[in-house]
Amino acid sequence: MSTVNTSHFEITTFFLVGMPGLEYAHIWISIPICSMYLIAILGNCAILSIIKTEPSLHMPMYYFLSMLAMSDLGLSLSSLPTMLRIFLLNAPEISANACFAQEFFIHGFTVLESSVLLIMSFDRFLAIHNPLRYSSILTTVRVAQIGMVLSFRSILLVLPFPFTLRSLRYCNKSQLSHSYCLHQDVMKLACSDNRIDVIYGFFGALCVMVDFMLIAVSYILILKTVLGIASQKEQLKALNTCVSHVCAVIIFYLPIINLAIVHRFARHVSPLTNVLMANVLLLVPPLMNPIVYCVKTRQIRVRIGAKLCQRQINSHIS
Repeated sequence: MSTVNTSHFEITTFFLVGMPGLEYAHIWISIPICSMYLIAILGNCAILSIIKTEPSLHMPMYYFLSMLAMSDLGLSLSSLPTMLRIFLLNAPEISANACFAQEFFIHGFTVLESSVLLIMSFDRFLAIHNPLRYSSILTTVRVAQIGMVLSFRSILLVLPFPFTLRSLRYCNKSQLSHSYCLHQDVMKLACSDNRIDVIYGFFGALCVMVDFMLIAVSYILILKTVLGIASQKEQLKALNTCVSHVCAVIIFYLPIINLAIVHRFARHVSPLTNVLMANVLLLVPPLMNPIVYCVKTRQIRVRIGAKLCQRQINSHIS
């Protein structure tokens, strides 16, 4: 990192990493990575398009699913530029301001996805516990208000990150340990006091883990409600409505927890393992969520099948 003079350090450039030890194969590694991004973007766009165009899907559950798809799209598009530069162009450098902007969007959409998964768990609890009042409680207006609150929460929670990082001084270290910028990764490079970043970063991580704990509480209440249903068939039917959401929760939180454990306890883990786990964190949830919801949600599966059949018929006619 370059300096302007002896008394003032100017932030100029950080360097990201691809696959440590596999730099010679980056062009080949880019093929599955680009494929995953393409499938994730197309899949989430398809979910949004179907929910928008099908009146029968204009229900709270699917509105929340569209919010999840938008947060997945945001995660994919936030990390896409640096991943393509590293693996396709072998250009790992990123300007400091671009790095701060990227970590703002990545953390922002991560918090948004965590918030959406939380509200989706409350949605499932309400639908199972009080189905008769479900539609009157979760009106379209109220769902829109919830979406706005979740968006503002995500923005306000991560808004300080780029400013606190910008206020730090960076002396000699410029090598980051991931293929994209993360707050906890950048702040370690600072040679000035970064205690504020450490404390606020811990607070941000704590908010995400509180979401996870509240989701767990929601499912304890759901299980309690389901066990109170007399018919075993109705019990299974109620639980089946939660399968897609449970899969989305596992897909999202498991990589976060694993990466946090590695950062905290496994200090001597190989750089390649560290990078792979970090890439899984941003690549897998946007890729898998549309697949899970298409496979497990009959209404979406039927609509996608109908769209594909209609296109085939139109192509034969033309």
